[in-house]
Amino acid sequence: MHDQNYVYINGKFVEREKASVSVFDHGLLYGDGVFEGIREYSGIIFQLKEHMVRLYNSAKYIRLPIPLSMEEMEQAIISVLRKNNLKDAYIRVVVTRGAGDLGVDPKLCNRPNIFIITESMESVLSLSEPKVISVMISSYRRDSTDATSHEVKSLNYLNSVLAKIEANEMEVNDAIMLDRRGFVSEATVSNVFIVKDGSVHTPSGASGILRGITRGRVIRLCEELGLEIKERDITPYELFTADEVFLTGTKSEIVSVGKINSVVIGKSSPGPVTRSIYRAFRKAVSRREEGVPAFEESYAYRSK
Repeated sequence: MHDQNYVYINGKFVEREKASVSVFDHGLLYGDGVFEGIREYSGIIFQLKEHMVRLYNSAKYIRLPIPLSMEEMEQAIISVLRKNNLKDAYIRVVVTRGAGDLGVDPKLCNRPNIFIITESMESVLSLSEPKVISVMISSYRRDSTDATSHEVKSLNYLNSVLAKIEANEMEVNDAIMLDRRGFVSEATVSNVFIVKDGSVHTPSGASGILRGITRGRVIRLCEELGLEIKERDITPYELFTADEVFLTGTKSEIVSVGKINSVVIGKSSPGPVTRSIYRAFRKAVSRREEGVPAFEESYAYRSK
């Protein structure tokens, strides 16, 4: 039984066990929709503005009109957190094309569906240093930017699901995917960083990555810490021979990679650069200016 009982669906609060959408929703039938995963830390919705910009840009790219303004969407998110009295949470915002028929044509869908799910989530940042994981290089290539581009945070994640299945079969925590050219792209749901000779490197948008919100904040943290940071193409060779490798994501936050295909990276433990970024990120998420407060009256939800 969950303490948080309500899901937001199209402006209404629905009990979790009763929350549903039509089986004819094109988000279900064709993966036709967009979403965001967002974190709330101690009542502060981390990087909410940045998440909203990405959500609406994703929707714009697939020509999906969102029936709420960006401000109204923010207020809806706040309303669910308040309804469920959650101050440390994971938030899933989903916009689907809506119900249509069994054809692929989006013109057959009359109105998009919006639902927001919130769940209590303890931060892994409560640990004194990053968690260490093992990964593999997936045989599945990341979809190219002129196909189902992962620049769009869409509901179509089968490319990542297949890579995750492969990681499960190899009994490792995750898989790193290469792009069609053979350069490092990203992990199944996380961005990749390497550290070499004290400088930090991460794949650029050319490799088909989702420009992660956590990734963006880590890039800025590197600049604030005086670390050299470069966005560029990275080869598998550079990945295996890096001094440090770490992954970033909204849900996973920052995790250190100890092994890739059973090859030990660095000393198989978080390196000094990863640790310094991790410490800086821990401090950042607790600052009010890093997001939007969910429990202040100035941000109260104003229903129509």
